[in-house]
Amino acid sequence: MIYLDYQATTPLAPEAREAMLRWLDGPESGNFGNPHSAHRLGRQAEAAVEVARERVAALFPPGGRVVFTGSATEALNLALRGCAPVRAGRPIAVSAIEHAAVLDTARDLPAETFILPVDSAGLVDPDIALPDEVGVVAVMQVNNEIGTIQRVGELYSRAKAAGALFVCDAVQAAGKVPIAEADLIAISAHKFYGPKGIGALWVRDGVDLRPLITGGGQEHGLRSGTLSPALCSGMGAAAQLAFDRMEADAAHVGTLWNRARELFADWQLNGHAEQRWKGNLNIRREGLDVSRLISDLRQVMISAGSACASGSGRPSHVLAAIGLRPDQSRGSIRLGFGRYTIVEQLEAAAEMINHAAAQQG
Repeated sequence: MIYLDYQATTPLAPEAREAMLRWLDGPESGNFGNPHSAHRLGRQAEAAVEVARERVAALFPPGGRVVFTGSATEALNLALRGCAPVRAGRPIAVSAIEHAAVLDTARDLPAETFILPVDSAGLVDPDIALPDEVGVVAVMQVNNEIGTIQRVGELYSRAKAAGALFVCDAVQAAGKVPIAEADLIAISAHKFYGPKGIGALWVRDGVDLRPLITGGGQEHGLRSGTLSPALCSGMGAAAQLAFDRMEADAAHVGTLWNRARELFADWQLNGHAEQRWKGNLNIRREGLDVSRLISDLRQVMISAGSACASGSGRPSHVLAAIGLRPDQSRGSIRLGFGRYTIVEQLEAAAEMINHAAAQQG
């Protein structure tokens, strides 16, 4: 099996697994305390959570705090539903290529939602007109389907000038590139070689936020519920490793990208050719039936788009937003590679993909 779907999830780093195992031992270990308990076992568990929090915080800009959540989707819901401008009914502006966790949540809010268009490369114009009295601007840093990297710094400045909060989905950026400035930033551990089932919301100091989940008042009163020391420790270890290896991982991915572009030279690229995360290769071929292609490729794991929307039956809103026709969208595939991908795997996969595509005529 050759795994090329790193945008959907990444393999668990051995270092993250090792950090988690201590907190998954049996009763004789004593490593099963509730991190919110006052006794010694509780304090030990709490200390592990706080070490993990510091490691995760290193991925973010200074001047904020990390709130652990069950996923990036939960983190984005907390950011959008809990912030003061939305509670006051002010409009929200989101890019046309946001993840469903942002788009669907924004559409469900009582505030009016405006969609910010993108160009053919998937970029939002930093000079785009924002709605009057806009309260929130939400633009992701790295797109999960086409890999385009937004000019988040400029968009953040624009939102600040308009008196709005800036929310950033940094799920595909965290651990890969420095996270840009924002007011509220969501990430997910399993996108940077950590465990599934845990994410985080970074909240800039001074931002007024109300919880979605109430009960025990954990996580600075913003997210009630008992934290898992195992999941937190795994996320923390993965974050530290990603921080330490960021340049090396990027260089490795760049090598893979250059080889992939040679291997798929007769395919068309979707997204920006340069301003992108190069671990994401979204390409298309005229007349291709991707569903048939994926079915034929039993040993190669690739995607036709976002894993989160794969069962919805909906066409890719991202590819539609950059101007692709429905048939072009249906002929597009996404290859994702990263730290544990080797060139030989990529070459073998490309041979099988190109052969299967050619069989379609």
